[in-house]
Amino acid sequence: MRSYLATLGLSLPAGLLFAAYRGFNTAVSRPKMVMVLQLGGLLLKVPLSMLLIYGFSLGDASVPALGATGAALATTVVMWSQLIVALLLMRRDPFYARFGLQQGGLHAPRWDAIRRQLHLGVPMGLSILIEVTGFTFMAIFIARLGATAAAGHQLAANLVALMFMLPMALGNATGALVAQRIGARDFAAARRLGWHGLEIALAAGFVIGGVIFLLREQVLGLYTHDTAIIAAALPLLLWVWVFHSADAVQALAAAVLRAHRVAVMPMVIYALAIWGMGIGGGYFLAYGDSPWVPASLRGASGFWSAATVGLLVSAIALATLLAWIHRQERQEQAPAR
Repeated sequence: MRSYLATLGLSLPAGLLFAAYRGFNTAVSRPKMVMVLQLGGLLLKVPLSMLLIYGFSLGDASVPALGATGAALATTVVMWSQLIVALLLMRRDPFYARFGLQQGGLHAPRWDAIRRQLHLGVPMGLSILIEVTGFTFMAIFIARLGATAAAGHQLAANLVALMFMLPMALGNATGALVAQRIGARDFAAARRLGWHGLEIALAAGFVIGGVIFLLREQVLGLYTHDTAIIAAALPLLLWVWVFHSADAVQALAAAVLRAHRVAVMPMVIYALAIWGMGIGGGYFLAYGDSPWVPASLRGASGFWSAATVGLLVSAIALATLLAWIHRQERQEQAPAR
């Protein structure tokens, strides 16, 4: 494990720099280049991982089986390869010339720009930290309920993670388009795009969550044939439906609020809803001794029900905050009488 983590750590600088490239391309409506690079990285990573994990021989040359360390090494090679290609594109593609990315080398730090980035980036990062640790704490606490409960939770959590890819992508796209309209001082179009993105995300989240719930036995059967694990996961799939619908709304609302440079209040909302109501409420339901808590809300279901309520609260609060921001904008733009 130590060798795996040490090798994987070598990919971190490349991963962080590539994330900046990805964010820039998203902001200027050019995500296809990132998609091509990441698909190319995936095509490279699969065979490279197999070769390094299991080893190979080619004539007199051979590479020993490296196991998990080989998987980490493959990831490191792919991440640095993606970054190098991205840097070459930025230096040679005429598209990037208009942004001054092909002029000169490193520049001295611009502290005013760094302060502005930190003012927005730190609460954004903390918001993501709250979301991630919310799931992490759920897994840790549910693990205390036994291996079967933990396995059922992991199936539900994996489904949520897969389904979240769509609202996350919609949030990135909507946030970029809204920010562009705000930069162009076209606030009416920014508001329209924001609400349309929110509506699409809610509709897509509700439909996808519903399909997964209706086909829950078939979907869980793709993961395992263990009847005990499937029985542990089945009750969670109804919560997954509602959870995902709320998750889609909060992801879109948060992305649009970031485009409006609003990040501190969403962070506070996340802390209260996800940590307070979700984790705190889930722990109380799962492990509390209150006689009024029904058996169906104990154990893993208690955590999922509380997390769903917390996410619903955060979705409603973020959407309400977005509506207030829009109302403030309209008042500021209204002609004086």
